[in-house]
Amino acid sequence: MDQSLLIQPFVQPYETGDYCFYYDRHPIGFSRVASRSKRDIVQIKVHPTLEVEVLAPESMSDEAVLEAAKRRGRWIFNQLKAFYENQYYVTPLQYRSGETHYYLGRQYQLKIYQDRNERVRLMRGYLEVYTEKEGRDAIRSLLHTWYLEKARDYFKRRLAVLLPKANWVNETPPIRLQTMKTQWGSCSKQGRLTFNPYLVKAPQEAIDYVILHELCHIAEYNHSERFYQLMDSVMTHWREVKQRLDNNAYKYLNGVKFQE
Repeated sequence: MDQSLLIQPFVQPYETGDYCFYYDRHPIGFSRVASRSKRDIVQIKVHPTLEVEVLAPESMSDEAVLEAAKRRGRWIFNQLKAFYENQYYVTPLQYRSGETHYYLGRQYQLKIYQDRNERVRLMRGYLEVYTEKEGRDAIRSLLHTWYLEKARDYFKRRLAVLLPKANWVNETPPIRLQTMKTQWGSCSKQGRLTFNPYLVKAPQEAIDYVILHELCHIAEYNHSERFYQLMDSVMTHWREVKQRLDNNAYKYLNGVKFQE
């Protein structure tokens, strides 16, 4: 396949962010996000949705932020290309019998049955949906509710297991679920943890990484040097786990309708 074809969806400079620069003749758009760092440190995030965010202090000029992004141009371009290639080979879900769906990193074949008693269950390698309703939206809605219930229970149980690693946390933080377009999780200033329910499709190790990531934010709100030291202390191989999670994002998020 001509690799140049794989970069076309993200070369529209002003559709993917507020700022734009060129890397090897390919325009890369990004959004500037204010960070709370007191130092002139720039952090760049490339999301599986092909969106690029550059986090920088408000005191930094636009020119300085743009130059910082340009210096990472090769890395940004390669990340975008890798994410798009992963997306390219994923067939959009139709929510029909025979499709593959994920739960805790394992693949399950979808089976749909006509039944008055609506329910979803895992049974011998199959993800079974029982319903009288027909159509893609109806099946997707039932599965969405099922994933929400599974995620809420599973995340609470894993948080209880992982909490002792975060000895800076004095009490169990509250959890909420929200489908997010560019994040697996987040942490508020008050210490409330928010997780994308579709993270429950990923393996346990990836879920643990996201939970530990947000627990570290309770101690260090920014992605500072101290934050990464905390991450290294609670999960030494978190970078490899993060890379695998990001590389498989489209498998886990395929067919999801995001809230804006």
